[in-house]
Amino acid sequence: MVTRRKFISLTAAGAGAILVSPQLVFANVQTEHRFVFVIQRGAADGLSTVVPYGDPAYAGLRAELAIDAASAIKLDGLFALHPSLVETGRMYAAGQALFVHAVASPYRQRSHFDGQNVLESGGTAPYQLKDGWLNRLVTLLPKSRERAIALAPTVPLALRGRVEVASYAPSALPSAPDDLLMRVSQLYEHDAQLHPLWASAMQTQALAGDMRGRQDPAGLGKLAAKFLARPDGPRIAMIETGGWDTHDAQNPRLAARLKALDTMLAALRDQLGPVWGNTTVLVATEFGRTAAANGTSGTDHGTGAVAMLVGGAVKGGRVLGDWPGLGAGALYQNRDLKPTTALDALIAAAAAQSLRLDTGRVAHTLFPAADMRGAPRDLMRT
Repeated sequence: MVTRRKFISLTAAGAGAILVSPQLVFANVQTEHRFVFVIQRGAADGLSTVVPYGDPAYAGLRAELAIDAASAIKLDGLFALHPSLVETGRMYAAGQALFVHAVASPYRQRSHFDGQNVLESGGTAPYQLKDGWLNRLVTLLPKSRERAIALAPTVPLALRGRVEVASYAPSALPSAPDDLLMRVSQLYEHDAQLHPLWASAMQTQALAGDMRGRQDPAGLGKLAAKFLARPDGPRIAMIETGGWDTHDAQNPRLAARLKALDTMLAALRDQLGPVWGNTTVLVATEFGRTAAANGTSGTDHGTGAVAMLVGGAVKGGRVLGDWPGLGAGALYQNRDLKPTTALDALIAAAAAQSLRLDTGRVAHTLFPAADMRGAPRDLMRT
């Protein structure tokens, strides 16, 4: 039986955390390496994230949306980083970040729901596969003594599958009174189904500690790190970010979203400390945005995008990919950045190399139809 003192210690984070929208998902496996997938829901604009300022057609296509190269963070003679990504730029300079431009999943339409389904499931068409590639990745690693843990009230598709994943998310709601929590515990004490679920949820909240009310970017990064840094904690995580669908007023909206992403990544890095050296963070979106600005100071749904790899394990300081250009005749369907790198191949290569797994086996398991011939081979430090 759980004593009142023990129960209260397990519920320090309060019960309201299970009531908010999904943000974090974790899985436990036996490895010292950490792999984090950050999804940018809404189609992030790669041409304003990693800016091809050296392309002669860039400024004309982007018009009022063009990022001033003088204020951007120069990466090389062709590309610069959005000025909001200050800490990410520092990681790049330290060799801990790289960018892959003109990437896309096999999906070529422009529906957020279908595009995210393809990205998260690993299929070649929407709803072709029922489970997620991140869940399948977990099956390739030795199991830990604890079951997989998800920090989100609902588990995103990428981590759905035969590996069991529980759920949790930070909340700004007031903590439930200790007396109420104790009564619920007593109610479930002899219930074979509900008691272990309740106890597991309370233990997960206790790990979150004083981060229970923090949903700001820094708080989210610190919370993720708090779990990932534990010797007995999870090694695979998924973080959801939203607000990337910038049909209007793109410049201020995108600047805010990129600043939030930058802050979260920096907090994750700082809080992980020495564990950062074994960490790989993959940032990707379902598809890119149109090359030209629309009539409302924004962009519409496109195709080619940019993916990021950051972390102490990453062999960074590079921009990878076969740049297709933005000139006349170079755009996909005369409107989008033409994809030249397969996002599924990039994800498979990054996951395999970061977790020290066989790349062919990972690719076949995560993305059965992926063509790995163009996948980069040296993404991680040896």
